[in-house]
Amino acid sequence: MNRRQFLSSTVIALVAAPALLRGAGAQEGPFKVKYYPVADGMGSRDVAPAADGTVWFCGQRNGTLGRLDPRDGAFKLIDLGKDAAPHGVTIGPDGAPWVTEGGQNAIARVDPADHKVTLFRLPEKEAHANLNTGVFDRSGIFWFTGQSGIYGRLDPKSADITVFKAPRGRGAYGMTITPKGEVWYASLAGNHIAQIDLATGNASIVEPPTPNQGARRIWSDSRSRLWVSEWNSGNVSMHDPADGSWKAWKLPGDNPRTYSVYVDDKDKVWLTDFSANAIVRFDPKTEKFNTFASDRPGANVRQMAGRPGEAWGGESGTNRLVMIQTVTPA
Repeated sequence: MNRRQFLSSTVIALVAAPALLRGAGAQEGPFKVKYYPVADGMGSRDVAPAADGTVWFCGQRNGTLGRLDPRDGAFKLIDLGKDAAPHGVTIGPDGAPWVTEGGQNAIARVDPADHKVTLFRLPEKEAHANLNTGVFDRSGIFWFTGQSGIYGRLDPKSADITVFKAPRGRGAYGMTITPKGEVWYASLAGNHIAQIDLATGNASIVEPPTPNQGARRIWSDSRSRLWVSEWNSGNVSMHDPADGSWKAWKLPGDNPRTYSVYVDDKDKVWLTDFSANAIVRFDPKTEKFNTFASDRPGANVRQMAGRPGEAWGGESGTNRLVMIQTVTPA
């Protein structure tokens, strides 16, 4: 695909997008959906919008980290190294993207200026950690999960890495930090969420009320309430650590499979449903869902993220990024 064809396909997707909203239910305002094709076969997945307007995204199948410029649809791919298979990406306090790089069993930092890749490898005894998601705490420590049954922390200043065994073993998956500074993770195989004591590194399990729910991803809202995507149950649930309460809502449709969760700056909750091939928006105030189905089958949108007025995701099955615009730019 040449550059003219590439930009043309992006614009056509934008024009066609309003058709996706029909029958989506009551909405607070107009939404626009825009697709950005990236490299064929890369498996574009977790995303991280940056302060300069670009969007970083993982290419799990081709071992790259991508950088998209939404202004013209251009993107650049950065090779992370031999056997790389990046899973999650987040923007650090230094403005650089930090990647949980499962293929090399390392945390990778990519310099946003010269794209130099620095690897912080896990100890050899923790090989095959199946690294998943990472977040920075308020002191600049990078916390991460590994589905093989570990979580850990990296001090970027000293390069020291400490790995902890997760209670109940396998499953540590999504991760979040709250406005109060608490770090939590969700355990898919372990069917629970857990809070990490940042001083000791110990994790304390909190049980969701739905048995065998498959807590996959977790995200905090502005009130430090925790929103959890439940893969097995098809629910989105909310836990308030302040009073220990839980609430849960089933996603619309038959047999939903709730993969990711992201809470935007207005405390609206964004989810992805693999069964419906859709992104789903939930308003906690009205308890209403809006469904945005992809215009291609097998989209498989992985972990979402965003910035004010924009919700972003990676369609790992179509090698595209998708952006849902919730506020019309001035």
